[in-house]
Amino acid sequence: MRSDRGEVLLALARASISEAFGGPKPVMPSGADWLEEQGAVFVTLTLDGQLRGCVGSAQAHRRLFDDVVDNAKAAAFDDPRFQPLTADELGRTRLEVSLLSPLEKVEVATEDELLRKLRPGVDGLQLQWGHHRGLFIPEMWHKLPDPRLFVKHLKHKAGLDPDGWHAGTRVHRFTAEAFAEHA
Repeated sequence: MRSDRGEVLLALARASISEAFGGPKPVMPSGADWLEEQGAVFVTLTLDGQLRGCVGSAQAHRRLFDDVVDNAKAAAFDDPRFQPLTADELGRTRLEVSLLSPLEKVEVATEDELLRKLRPGVDGLQLQWGHHRGLFIPEMWHKLPDPRLFVKHLKHKAGLDPDGWHAGTRVHRFTAEAFAEHA
């Protein structure tokens, strides 16, 4: 894989959003055949240091090129927590692309067991119980460095009781390589 893949992924994500405001359609960069392989990314947008959108794929299910393009647009225009990004905001918006590793199942029966197996600062985490599901990319450790709070907030995001544990909760972890535009 190319050493400039972060620059390529960020440029592709920005071009994808710019297209909605009349910019050219994103194209496959020459020599970036690795974008043809299946891959999963999360695209995070921040404006003035505040989250402005974050959408991604937990598992690889399409070409990396398509995952970046589609998730960048979704983060900008379809994150239900925010109004669609405006053309005026785009120039002031910072993009980050997190390239995810495959999900790895973590066998746990209790939250305490999960906390013992969790690798703070390294693991992204997906919790699922019934139709409830939540995912935090590893970058969330910067905001929630305490493992107990990390899991509590993730349970809340999934729509689960933040102070309880449901037997049968499925847990998967992953790592991610994050690439961010400089401020």
